[in-house]
Amino acid sequence: MSARRWISALASTVLTAGLGTAAVTATATSAAAIPPESHCGTEASGSGSNGFVNHDQLTSALQQLETSTGGTVDVDVAGYSNQGREIHIARVGEGDKIVFVQTQIHGNEMHGTEAALELLKRWGSDSPAARELRENVTVVVIPRLNVDGGELDQRQNAMTWDDVVADFPQLEGVAPAWNYNTRVGGFDVNRDFNPDLDYVPAPEDFPGTSADTGWYIAPEAQTSRDVYKALEEEFGTVDYFVDLHNQWSCYATDDLENMSPLSISAKFIDNPAEFGDWPKFDMNASKRANVAVYQALQGRGESGFGDLTLYPQDTNLPGTALGSYQLRGSAAVLFETSSQTQYDGMKRNGMLTQQIETGLGGLVNAVADGSIDALDESVYDTIPQRVYLPAD
Repeated sequence: MSARRWISALASTVLTAGLGTAAVTATATSAAAIPPESHCGTEASGSGSNGFVNHDQLTSALQQLETSTGGTVDVDVAGYSNQGREIHIARVGEGDKIVFVQTQIHGNEMHGTEAALELLKRWGSDSPAARELRENVTVVVIPRLNVDGGELDQRQNAMTWDDVVADFPQLEGVAPAWNYNTRVGGFDVNRDFNPDLDYVPAPEDFPGTSADTGWYIAPEAQTSRDVYKALEEEFGTVDYFVDLHNQWSCYATDDLENMSPLSISAKFIDNPAEFGDWPKFDMNASKRANVAVYQALQGRGESGFGDLTLYPQDTNLPGTALGSYQLRGSAAVLFETSSQTQYDGMKRNGMLTQQIETGLGGLVNAVADGSIDALDESVYDTIPQRVYLPAD
């Protein structure tokens, strides 16, 4: 079966509900074997990002969720984007273990936001399982960090270098940060992080490179940092940090037997010691967290969810949220869902959203019941590597 036919076989799971909070009921079709010469198309479904929640709809959905749960899901504003939009935060549970989840740091990577709304609804419900979970874990979610990029359907935020200099006058005359995109007038926010949460931008640290730490010049990154810092003050260590992303649409498992709808990773930095002394850094904890996600998806039988792969393990990006927070002691998990709105529109939205719900839900369950501590981190190294399939 070609990649195009595989995509078509999953089309029945597409969701177009305006608020994105309808229950996902469709069963994903199992991915079939794909020879390496198969076509992998990027023909968008025609709806672009219109089927995903926009900022106003997200705000309304969160307010409704807080009301319907009687405040069990506590919603607040954590900060504001460069264009003045609210960056929302939702919190559920009162357990001693903390899971911090962040979605849509890249504005055109939208499936995590849809999944977060569904999971918050589940975790905030009055079911016995939800009540027990809330006793054992606290989950904090930023359901859309890059709210301006989300409205513009672009990777970057909406901020010029002049805006940065206005906020940080000491950078007058300095070359713009390497992650600034002059064409769209915005920054890749996920290169703006630093393990030093008190770092102040210094002229000598610009323009920097992808192998350097970031600066917290973007208000979106500052908001994430401030949430993380507050959680550290409350809990001591932020036990788990999860960042929900999207990647190129066309990847296969390393045996080329199946398409891979998701890649995960625990590895973000080559040499942690290069960036100082971080005694809480624990790669094995990150691996166990990824194994929890992997096993939750493997447990879905013939759904196709089990064909997840490892994101490239030669990644060295200390300026990412994952890299910086991992250095501080968080077990870190990257989700890379195989879809982009500019290529796929709403294709497979239901299936792709549901796989995030399954994987992230499995991780939170494992944290809540303590089973994550008994997982074998060596399983992480057996997860298949992803293989790039070019479009033709």
